[in-house]
Amino acid sequence: MRRFKQQVSDAECIDILKNTKRGVLSVIGDDGYPYGIPINHYYCEEDGKLYFHGAKAGHKIDAIKACDKASYCVHNDGFCKEGDWALNITSVITFGRIHLVEDEEVALKICSELTKKFTDDQAYLEKEIKNSFKNVQCIELVPEHMTGKLVNES
Repeated sequence: MRRFKQQVSDAECIDILKNTKRGVLSVIGDDGYPYGIPINHYYCEEDGKLYFHGAKAGHKIDAIKACDKASYCVHNDGFCKEGDWALNITSVITFGRIHLVEDEEVALKICSELTKKFTDDQAYLEKEIKNSFKNVQCIELVPEHMTGKLVNES
């Protein structure tokens, strides 16, 4: 972080992680190229980890198996000051180690919490678990470092 005056507190970073729905997960892909994936997330206050889900196979899973280093970037919707055109956005970047979740009970909780970020429709959740859970791979990101900053776009 070069511009320390723009840095926000860890508490504000966590608040943004809890309240945003999507971000970009970046892993190290083929031949060392970065691979960024737009994805939704769940931040668990109990253990301080970020959780994701997706298909059981593919480039993302291959990259995670090859290297456990990852970063995740989110930003809030921002705001404009009265009478100003410039957007003020707070972004958070989390660096850490990423792992596949093998415990089915933990995966079920992750899928449930992710769904709750978008809907409280219990029937929908139950239908999705019944029809799709067997095809889902959950992923956890254990943060090692997190930084956030408020940027004015002017």
